[in-house]
Amino acid sequence: MWSTLRRFARESRGNVAMIFAISLIPLVYLTGMGVDYGSAAMREAQLNAIADSASLAAVTPSMMAQGDSASITAARNYFNAQATNLQGVTYNAANLSVTVTDSITTRQVQVSYTATSSNFFPTVLGQSTIALNGSSTAVGSVAPNINFYILLDDSPSMGIPASSSGINTLISNTSNQGGCAFACHESNPGPDNLGNPSNVHCADGTTKFPTGGEDNFALAQCLGLTLRIDNVRAAVQALTTTATQTATQYGSTYKMALYTFDANFHTIATLTQTLSTVSSDASNVQLLTVYDNNNITNGTNNSDEDTNWDGAMTSVNATSIMPNPGNGTNASGDTPQEVLFIVTDGMIDQHTSTQPSLSAQYGKYCCSGRQQSTVNPLNGSTEAFTDRCTTIKNRGIRIAVLYTQYYPLGTTNSWFNSYVAPLIPPSASQDNIGAQLQSCASPGLYYAVTTDGDITAAMNALFQEAVATAHLLR
Repeated sequence: MWSTLRRFARESRGNVAMIFAISLIPLVYLTGMGVDYGSAAMREAQLNAIADSASLAAVTPSMMAQGDSASITAARNYFNAQATNLQGVTYNAANLSVTVTDSITTRQVQVSYTATSSNFFPTVLGQSTIALNGSSTAVGSVAPNINFYILLDDSPSMGIPASSSGINTLISNTSNQGGCAFACHESNPGPDNLGNPSNVHCADGTTKFPTGGEDNFALAQCLGLTLRIDNVRAAVQALTTTATQTATQYGSTYKMALYTFDANFHTIATLTQTLSTVSSDASNVQLLTVYDNNNITNGTNNSDEDTNWDGAMTSVNATSIMPNPGNGTNASGDTPQEVLFIVTDGMIDQHTSTQPSLSAQYGKYCCSGRQQSTVNPLNGSTEAFTDRCTTIKNRGIRIAVLYTQYYPLGTTNSWFNSYVAPLIPPSASQDNIGAQLQSCASPGLYYAVTTDGDITAAMNALFQEAVATAHLLR
């Protein structure tokens, strides 16, 4: 017997067996620990991802439009629904904490949890579970409530056809006027002897004006031409749909009012949250109708001063129309932000008390106090013009400007070539009108659309930029 034991001790193969037997215990322990802790780490990562999604669900635009309790409920419901379905995880909804911290500008939601992961080798580790915990924080910005005041130019220059081909068509049909691209609307065109053609074959297949005498507006309609004012009207109606959808997306309240200006300032729709009403009222946006040349009504001679920029900007700036803006939150006592949305070609034709000499860059005067110029013609002027845009912006109201670009019209009309053509740039890089309008606009809220351009798309793009750049203020 003793000799057998001595031989076993001297045998190297017996040493291997002993070493293996001794090392088997820690190997089993380490394997079990690796499996269980690895599983626990994977399950905790899954819970952390669920916590991330839960906190984000609490600060969506729709949640931001509601109270704290709605955010808390949204986070809890999301986390509970997902966490209870994880295999190998023991989770109690009582161990979920959701806290909300609000400021004027933001809402912060923190989701914290504790749970346990079931072990595959409880006897090896000496414990049946491993504790899990984690948290996630999301911050959402409150989209502000905004009132939009849309001011549209409906003066005769908005009667220019909206396409190059339309401009050429109208010019070719008004040769007796030297080729006029303005579809001016006159209720009594006879005394002006416009010389427009008779027996015109209209786009609808009919023949009209057997004796001639029609005004340029009637002629343009007969020829089936789409005018700038038509596209602007349609763009406003499309904008109300965009604004409604955006308000729903962001959980904000948007209101709109609609005004036009020509020789006077006109209210088309007062401020309302019912944007479908603004869309319906926009059908009343029409090109200015005058009596005849120089007379806005029968017996009222205004020298065709039909684009009163100063009057319009003064009128819309009244606090009865645009009150001082607030932060745009839903906090008690707060009021919406304000945005003035102007659509114009940037040309002024209005009365002024004096006749200073302006440089060709900014405009000319004629006809005893008639000002024909770009907006805010400060340089070269001896009259103290008021910068209407700065006055409004200084109140905290932002201004968005959509410029319907005004380029040479290829006409030989003497009035146009004397007083308008010198102001029109030969190219976009030399656009002094655009430069003036851009200085009027708030930073980032200027958009130019060319002839043949899509006014609806341009207006929607400018609106979205106005919404995107709106920031709540502390």
